[in-house]
Amino acid sequence: MHNLPDKSLLADKLAEHRDWPEGLPAGVTPEPIAEGEESVWQFPRPPLVEPVRKVLRVEFAGQVIAETTKGHRICETASAPCYFFPPEDVEMAFIQAIPGQSTMCEWKGIASYFDVRVGDQTSHKAAFSYPDPIDDLNQGFRDIAGHLCFYASRVDAAFIGDELVTPQPGEFYAGWVTSNLKGPIKGEPGTGHW
Repeated sequence: MHNLPDKSLLADKLAEHRDWPEGLPAGVTPEPIAEGEESVWQFPRPPLVEPVRKVLRVEFAGQVIAETTKGHRICETASAPCYFFPPEDVEMAFIQAIPGQSTMCEWKGIASYFDVRVGDQTSHKAAFSYPDPIDDLNQGFRDIAGHLCFYASRVDAAFIGDELVTPQPGEFYAGWVTSNLKGPIKGEPGTGHW
């Protein structure tokens, strides 16, 4: 797939991109929350990995692509959580690596991308993975090494328990928006600096 650089050198290189201004971005007013709700503005930065014991499920072209009770989510300020599936709970026959496709996260390092293909139906760059994440700040990223995260906008359906999630706004982020999540949530034009 990718020849990954030395993780300590990568962490040093990415550290300069980790600055985060104090306080809220100009013009942002968090929505009020009630009991049982979460605000993306109370999520941490740097982001943090948490285990998820609810059933996570992804469907595409009439098939269950992934289903797990051993998932993780990454919570980060201003963003909807991203949900990660261990590879043993993914139907890997439907997952195709995209050679040469990668991005870099200032916290987790290099991500690799995958198409989801069922018969003659393909969703391009529908999933990604951190094959060997950096975790120099001990935020739990090592726990998602090799796990897959699916864009809810690029599959037919994604569920947390019985709830059908909504994709995070925009095309860049892979967060899953649930009914108990309050924003505003980054993703629309003009929110990239959040």
